[in-house]
Amino acid sequence: MHASLDASIEALDADKAKLDADRPLPLHTLESLRDTLMLEWTYNANALEGNTLTLGETKIALEGMAVGGKTLREHFEALNHRDAIRYAEEIVGHNEALSESQIRHIHARVLKNVDDSEAGQYRRVNVKIDGASAALPDFSQLPAEMAALIDWHAHAAAMHPLVRAAQLHARFWKICPFVAGNGRIGRLLLNLELMKAGYPPAVIRNDERAAYREALDKACVAGDYDALTRFVVEAVRRTLGTYLNMLGEHD
Repeated sequence: MHASLDASIEALDADKAKLDADRPLPLHTLESLRDTLMLEWTYNANALEGNTLTLGETKIALEGMAVGGKTLREHFEALNHRDAIRYAEEIVGHNEALSESQIRHIHARVLKNVDDSEAGQYRRVNVKIDGASAALPDFSQLPAEMAALIDWHAHAAAMHPLVRAAQLHARFWKICPFVAGNGRIGRLLLNLELMKAGYPPAVIRNDERAAYREALDKACVAGDYDALTRFVVEAVRRTLGTYLNMLGEHD
């Protein structure tokens, strides 16, 4: 890693130490932060994949109300992503090691009522991802590729959590084991990894789409994870700033 990236990670960890010193957070503060992040994360995660619900419309959908002029699929995508976040929180709470079963269950939640025949199932066809340069593995190789991903993760404990989370996201994306939903699953895995290590989630914003895709592509094609890791660090820094501002800890 470049020295500037190391410095950014050190600065972020210094701010995280302030948050850690305030834990456990007051329940009302925690609930307010969780609601805010749930909305922003869900809106951006889906908007990155073409969902046209605005932030305000996503909030309405998450409250169980219909948004005029929007498809049923877009409503389900909002509700499903929220449920997938809740499942990820359960995994963190139980301190469970990463597994293929978890990844399949996350995917099943993301595609529920959207494409039930593919929900939780590895793809049974070969696909090409628009805008991605790396060639995806043949579908027959997916069991071995996913087993290798889990094995890599099990031996990556010595990595800094921010670096490991970024690499997990990219390594998953390079496989793209599902017909649809890989982007959302990859970012959910990214944040699952961060939350396990006590970091707030990284919300990659829709207006960063082009630069984010470029950084992700660079990681997959060239094995250079620095740009993607910077994206993760910056996204976590924004979220951490929200936490510290609410706690009155931000400089």
